[in-house]
Amino acid sequence: MVNVIVIGAAGRMGKSIISVIKETDGIKLVGAVDRFDSPWIGKDAGDVAGLGKMGVKLSYNIEKATKKADCIIDFTSPDATMHYLEAAMEKDLSMVIGTTGFSHQQRERMKVLGKDMRIVAAPNMSVGVNILLKAVADVARGLGDNYDVEIVEAHHRLKVDAPSGTAMRFAEVLANSLKRDLEKVAVYERHGIIGKRRSEEIGIQTIRAGDIVGDHTILFAGPGERIEIIHRAHSRDTFASGAVRAAMWIINQPKGLYDMQDVLGLKE
Repeated sequence: MVNVIVIGAAGRMGKSIISVIKETDGIKLVGAVDRFDSPWIGKDAGDVAGLGKMGVKLSYNIEKATKKADCIIDFTSPDATMHYLEAAMEKDLSMVIGTTGFSHQQRERMKVLGKDMRIVAAPNMSVGVNILLKAVADVARGLGDNYDVEIVEAHHRLKVDAPSGTAMRFAEVLANSLKRDLEKVAVYERHGIIGKRRSEEIGIQTIRAGDIVGDHTILFAGPGERIEIIHRAHSRDTFASGAVRAAMWIINQPKGLYDMQDVLGLKE
């Protein structure tokens, strides 16, 4: 049995993760943490998620739960995640991270910690997205420089970082496949008289509206044709299922920093 703590347990993503945990054999919720000012502190995590009582109360203090836990699952904010990452290191716990928007310094710290603990960090835990990451790399290599590449991502109006971590991961994979420096070729906004499109550009455009869970379109446009590869997430449960799968996988791995490609066995 894998015992897990969910951070951000009263949020939309936290509730989805708790729901998947309840329906999955071999994994158990032993801790649920939220902000100290959350109105749900002291309530049963199952009740908060609309699932009925699960015998785990929401707390702002992770200390008690770590005594029984094997792994922490965190989809919160960069600063909060880094705080809990340090706590997990102290307690020798594994950690699954779906948070996006990390600074360069935070990503580098995660790499350092990954030498001495077990971490799965991925901007998108969806099985479908991670299979597409591999697929678009093959498509880009096959089409080469004769096709323009654009990425369009759409998320709900409450998402605070842009572009999405998933869009940036697609951009990194595409730039690597096409042997381009993403920092030099990424274009995040177009407005006014911008001149002719450079052939090496990788456009990354953002939409924020309504309650869109997450849409990503990769567009390859060439002479006389275009290819569009689209992933649409209809529910947060797809990310929650991936996170639970990662938690059950990571505790049996050597110490290191992994991603969902590792979890799914997609790396060559």
